[in-house]
Amino acid sequence: MRLHVGCAMWTHAPWQGRLLPHPLSPGERLRAYATWCNAVEGNTTFYATPSKSTVESWARQTSPDFRLVPKLPKSITHERRLTGADEELRTFLEAIEPLGPRAHALWVQLPGSFAPDDLGVLAGFLRRLPRSYRCAVEVRHRAFFDDARAEGLLERVLGDVGAEWVPFDTTVFFQNPPVSDAERETWSRKPRVPRRTTALTDRPIVRYLGRDDARRTIEGWRDWVGTVADWLREGRSPTVFVHTPDNADALTLARRFHDDVRAQVPGLDPLPDPAPAEPLTLF
Repeated sequence: MRLHVGCAMWTHAPWQGRLLPHPLSPGERLRAYATWCNAVEGNTTFYATPSKSTVESWARQTSPDFRLVPKLPKSITHERRLTGADEELRTFLEAIEPLGPRAHALWVQLPGSFAPDDLGVLAGFLRRLPRSYRCAVEVRHRAFFDDARAEGLLERVLGDVGAEWVPFDTTVFFQNPPVSDAERETWSRKPRVPRRTTALTDRPIVRYLGRDDARRTIEGWRDWVGTVADWLREGRSPTVFVHTPDNADALTLARRFHDDVRAQVPGLDPLPDPAPAEPLTLF
């Protein structure tokens, strides 16, 4: 029984020298992160398809049971809107091939303008994806959350290919006005949609956005702790990504979430102790 937890990235300036060793070469950064968390969002692939040698480096730095969820490039999802992007998709799939089992799912994050009327396009695109990959879809159009018919249609499209619906829970973040520069920036960028806690597959994926106040972040995830504990008891294998606006404490918060779930599910395997930020010495 394993719960995978992680953050939005594996390198972040506020972690350097405090939580992770510094300096680190690009060929060591993911390895150091992976001593803290056993999953990470693959946001970097949204902006550009990496070289195969870069992906080979990611694979060398992680064990086969590490979970990386590579996001499809924005040229596919946002610019071409899943249409006429066969060449870009082929290039992307060839690039991430070295990840092997580490590629937990292909993450299809759709723009907020991708509406229920576009579900036919999504269905056709998902059917063309190789069945060797799991797929996870994140939608941001409000109708999928407010309209029961639209919700049901999306669930049917995803269910036909065994794909998961990725909720991005921002409800705690938007409960109160922002109080920091990072929160103000995030306030204008993140989607405001209701919390969704229904899993469609045996491997649900959750994105949770808290506040820069760690206490409020922890208080806000209490319902998720219960939901994830229930999923584990049902035999599911969830992955949870913890975000905050500045992400300064996201590493420690992700591990705290794992601890909170383990308190409810004692049979859950603990995370290993992270590597020290500074080399150990005898004196």
